[in-house]
Amino acid sequence: MTISVLLADDQDLVRTSMRMMIDVEPDLVVVGEASDGGAAVELAARLRPDVVVMDVRMPRLDGVAATRQIMAQAGPPAILALTTFDLDEYLFGTLQAGATGFVLKDDPAATLLDGIRAVARGDGFVSPGPTRRLIARASSHSIGIVTLPDGLTPREREVLALVGHALSNAQIARRLRVEESTVKTHVQKLLAKLDVRTRVEAALIASRAGLVENGSAEPRR
Repeated sequence: MTISVLLADDQDLVRTSMRMMIDVEPDLVVVGEASDGGAAVELAARLRPDVVVMDVRMPRLDGVAATRQIMAQAGPPAILALTTFDLDEYLFGTLQAGATGFVLKDDPAATLLDGIRAVARGDGFVSPGPTRRLIARASSHSIGIVTLPDGLTPREREVLALVGHALSNAQIARRLRVEESTVKTHVQKLLAKLDVRTRVEAALIASRAGLVENGSAEPRR
């Protein structure tokens, strides 16, 4: 299956860079470009892409308002929000408007591509920097302690703790000295056992279960 993508960003250079990254991927295709939020809403309705990569700050209509209008359309595409600024007002604003993913413009290209594929599958996706902010915010608000399911293996608890520190699969694989594919399998099983869809939700559970020590790069044993 080829994932069709609409790019919405007011900077020509940013759109061109993203198109160049996407065009070399065999499972992705760019079907349109919009230079403002109003054009993004119109093109989303006409082109029916699978995913809209939406810049948060654009003229005429910003990305948050454009996301809200697109999500009101019949059979809306998935929205992956894109911004230069790692600020709560953008992160929470876009997610509340209906975006299911959030990446930063200075993230590696692989993060953008992973984000497109994740939201196209119906999963959530937030790049590591904002994920750490979400975890810190959840921890600071003491939402409540959760108990982990009994069926988690010691290795899965270890992986969950590292997910709670917002490490990527590749970083976890290096830390545990295993293949990245092995980590991916552990994460998939974790999501199923925790009954959540995204690793961000799993990370929040890790924090609330006491597996994440604030300010520490090392998981609790």
